[in-house]
Amino acid sequence: MKFLKTIYNSAVVENPTFVLLLGMCPTLGTTSSAINGLSMGLATMLVLICSNCVISAIKNLVPDKVRIPVYIVVIATFVTLLQLLIQAYAPAIDESLGIFIPLIVVNCVLLGRAEAFASRHNVVDSMADGVGAGLGFTVALTLLGACREFLGTGSIATLQIFPESWGALLFVLAPGAFIMLGFLIAIYRSIKD
Repeated sequence: MKFLKTIYNSAVVENPTFVLLLGMCPTLGTTSSAINGLSMGLATMLVLICSNCVISAIKNLVPDKVRIPVYIVVIATFVTLLQLLIQAYAPAIDESLGIFIPLIVVNCVLLGRAEAFASRHNVVDSMADGVGAGLGFTVALTLLGACREFLGTGSIATLQIFPESWGALLFVLAPGAFIMLGFLIAIYRSIKD
């Protein structure tokens, strides 16, 4: 029960995108489509789960003076492994997300969860936090990408809903990311309150 409560808290109550406003660079930069948002969210979630578990396991071995650099090295190791796997088995995703995969290393969601949760809890709870924060981040990116893609091109993933010529190009471009994110945060907070 505690495992599920931790997941819920990390995904909904402390949602990295809609509540804490962390990880805005990949949130705004990769969500031009639902597939890109989903891919980036799942990549971040995988790194988050693995790094949370390792950081929780080594927290007592790391001196306070070097804990942040150690956390970054742990995160960078998992990001490098993930990038190599994506390049080998999903080159289309690698091409689509480009520089944003290596930038997972400096995503505040990962370092924030490592510092705020994994460094203070056991491995199982840290894994639950990673799953929850990763799910919250993935859902937020996928939803933002789907909304932008729908309003900009008339489609979601491969499903064409209305002709592309009816779409507003603004939503596929960077300003559309800010506008749509603002609307989604407002909707999320009004539902949550």
